[in-house]
Amino acid sequence: MIRVTIYNEFVHERTEEKVREVYPDGIHMALKSFLEDGDVVVDTVTLDTVNELTEEKLKDTDVLVWWGHMAHNKVPDEVAEHVKEAVQRGMGAIFLHSGHESKPFKKLMGTPCNLTWREDGDYERVWTVNPAHPIAQGIGRFIYLEHEETYGEPFGIPEPDETVFIGGYEGGEVFRSGVCYRRGCGRIFYFQPGHESFPTYKNADVQRVIKNAVCWAAPIYRVENLNCPHVQKP
Repeated sequence: MIRVTIYNEFVHERTEEKVREVYPDGIHMALKSFLEDGDVVVDTVTLDTVNELTEEKLKDTDVLVWWGHMAHNKVPDEVAEHVKEAVQRGMGAIFLHSGHESKPFKKLMGTPCNLTWREDGDYERVWTVNPAHPIAQGIGRFIYLEHEETYGEPFGIPEPDETVFIGGYEGGEVFRSGVCYRRGCGRIFYFQPGHESFPTYKNADVQRVIKNAVCWAAPIYRVENLNCPHVQKP
């Protein structure tokens, strides 16, 4: 059993009609609808309840899925620190779309995580560049998305441990759209598609990637103490 916690701001869906039409119950509920099955249990947290992401809550979470956009600064620093330490202890984390600007992601990367962007509704092909990776299983040469927000390089992240997908857009931009990291005992996957105005999370291939990522990021080993313990000579 994999225990997943989804964090979604749940702001756009309540303030913008065009977003509400796409995700009437919120992006978190759209993600939950395809992630939850007999092997995965899902809990959700929004900006209104973000303080529920305590150390204890994260100890009971195998994989944290994070979607944020317009309210990154409203997430308490204490919560971001809890997430960073939970990943270092072994919890998996998946950051979606604008999650590259979130406090926890930046703490884990140690870089500004800046990129170039434009919102013209261009098509995107998410090319599979590492087809042998577990996250890419069941995905063909590319995922075609009729409309997406355009992200472009340079992307101010550390060199990924593994690059699984590269996005190519109608305007010619390219972007490292699916990358993996390990921090301490935890695994991290960043996945770019998922602008709130488009039904990206209703795409079967996008759903498969996120499902695969949850399985890949689930803990293999967790530690309780991040300090250096004093041990006796064997």
